[in-house]
Amino acid sequence: MADSGAGLGVRRVLLTADLVGGVWDYTLELAREFDRLQISTVVALMGGRRSEAQRRACDAIPRLTVEESDFKLEWMPDAGADLAAAGRWLLSLEEKHRPDIVHLNNYAHVTLPWRAPRLLVAHSCVLSWWRAVRRSPLPADLSGYADLVATALRAADAVVAPSRSLLGALEAIYGPLPRARVIHNGRRAADFPALDKAPFAMTAGRAWDDGKNIRAVDAVAACLPWPVYLAGDCTGPDGTGWRPRHLIELGRLPTPDLARWLGRATLFVLPAHYEPFGLTVLEAALAGCALVIGDTPTMRELWDGAALFVPPDDQARLTAALRLLMERPHRCAALGAAARARARAYEPTAMARAYRELYEEIVTGRRPGADRLTETTAVPVL
Repeated sequence: MADSGAGLGVRRVLLTADLVGGVWDYTLELAREFDRLQISTVVALMGGRRSEAQRRACDAIPRLTVEESDFKLEWMPDAGADLAAAGRWLLSLEEKHRPDIVHLNNYAHVTLPWRAPRLLVAHSCVLSWWRAVRRSPLPADLSGYADLVATALRAADAVVAPSRSLLGALEAIYGPLPRARVIHNGRRAADFPALDKAPFAMTAGRAWDDGKNIRAVDAVAACLPWPVYLAGDCTGPDGTGWRPRHLIELGRLPTPDLARWLGRATLFVLPAHYEPFGLTVLEAALAGCALVIGDTPTMRELWDGAALFVPPDDQARLTAALRLLMERPHRCAALGAAARARARAYEPTAMARAYRELYEEIVTGRRPGADRLTETTAVPVL
């Protein structure tokens, strides 16, 4: 049953997105829920074109319009000219669609001369990634990116982060963000059902991204009694990447296929160095997988009490944790049940309503951020 939207001032949102990471899935979840709330979503898609399956998913959302482009994303090499052209394109979309608010999932275009108020959602940041993954001084060629992000964070009418830990990392790098709020991401439980479990493990995500640390899973896979399957790209947008030696590659799977694999997997492993939220972890948890994940601030924040944590750099501990669960089915099943119970706290209806509330605060001139560390979901104590 659709929400009546009584008293709603925000009827149309212009939202930027790309297809490289989890932002696309996040965007579709919001668009579905906004449709129920009688909010129209116009998605300005950059960085590539949709697949046929992605087009069909969009067509199933009546109040969703997608405008596509091939402009490079801000973190890609030699993106300067594309960013300028994309800015002109985005302003033309605002003129065409007349949104009540502009919801930006990237930093580069926050400072455009928008007519509508601007919400910036910080899904990640190259500098916080560098601190977590490289743990070395920042290269000089990233100084321009740092300036871009700092300017965007201060120019936005409000800032959202998907976890307290990412917001804390941003403030540690860029200074206080008084107009910031935490809104957890969400996924529909019905899309990731737990099926009859089989003795195998899964890992998933951008394998070319060192922050995901999937190479560590490949390094230990040969020592395990169960096979480990990888769903995701091993080659990045720039053509570089690597090929696993011991993981069984499935490639990048459409969401329904990934859901079936996760539904059958008993274990999900991702010892990531850097994960600002982790949609793949949430999807695995919804599917009832026992979680073995990196011991990082974000993962502790979201999954403490519902996962087995390992230091990302300790392959011996990773091997021991995986063997422990593979050799103790009852413990593995209990951990999977705990993960599934926790995952139901992160659902898209609460996410969308929190965004609608924030949109209203922005467009009516109320000051966002007073309750910025109060998440949109109550995490159960296990």
